[in-house]
Amino acid sequence: MHMTSAPHLLSEDRPEFDRLLDEALRTAHDRPELATLGERLNAEQLRTMAMGARALLTAAAAAEYDHYVKVREDLRDEALSAPRTTGDEETGLDAAGAGAGAVVAVLAPVLAGTAMLIFLLIGYSLKLIEPEPAFAETMLTAGWLFGALTVAGLLFAVIGLLVTAVRNGSTEVPAQETVPIPDELSRAREAWRHALLERGIVPFLRDALADPSAGPGYPVPRTPRAGRIPDLGYTRPDFTSPGAASQGPRPGYTPPDFTSPDFGGPDREPE
Repeated sequence: MHMTSAPHLLSEDRPEFDRLLDEALRTAHDRPELATLGERLNAEQLRTMAMGARALLTAAAAAEYDHYVKVREDLRDEALSAPRTTGDEETGLDAAGAGAGAVVAVLAPVLAGTAMLIFLLIGYSLKLIEPEPAFAETMLTAGWLFGALTVAGLLFAVIGLLVTAVRNGSTEVPAQETVPIPDELSRAREAWRHALLERGIVPFLRDALADPSAGPGYPVPRTPRAGRIPDLGYTRPDFTSPGAASQGPRPGYTPPDFTSPDFGGPDREPE
């Protein structure tokens, strides 16, 4: 999946933005439009302002960045989808065969030389016995035969080592050529860096130096006044102390009118 629009920098490209910004601030005095750096704003203040407006600065080179990301993603997809060649497998088989051959080349002379010493020692020991055993000459013959095998094994080992050294030297590839950077990706990256620097970072720094309070098209942070309290849109309720005069009529209250029943004494019945 490719990105068709990249309004914000990917995390892997944010360090490149920081490097370009630092480079522009470091070489500001080489540009006439940035020659006033340090008079009203220093490099650290400009860097903070530019980092806060990074989304707007990168939008100035959005087309070049989209192309750069697309080329990079295409190359990654090609690397992932490309079929793996059998070169690695062949190299592994060659390495296994070379390893087995090296073991044989080392062990064969050692074993043959050991057998030669044993047979010759036994053969000459038997020749000292009187009467001489019939198989003494057989032991000596076998010993000299193993001696010839020892010489042949040593010669084979030396030739094998020379062939392996020549083969490895011819197939060795310099380290810098193993992972080449494609020209298309390099050109796309440089085009994005140039557009970001010349159309985004440098104009922002120029406008900020010309008018630190209001850069055209960019949000420039301003320092609030000391002791200023923002208006939150409501007023505090009115509270008065117990001894203060009331500022409005108090609610009135009259008790209900209760009267006793008409009672004239014990000799008078109620009406």
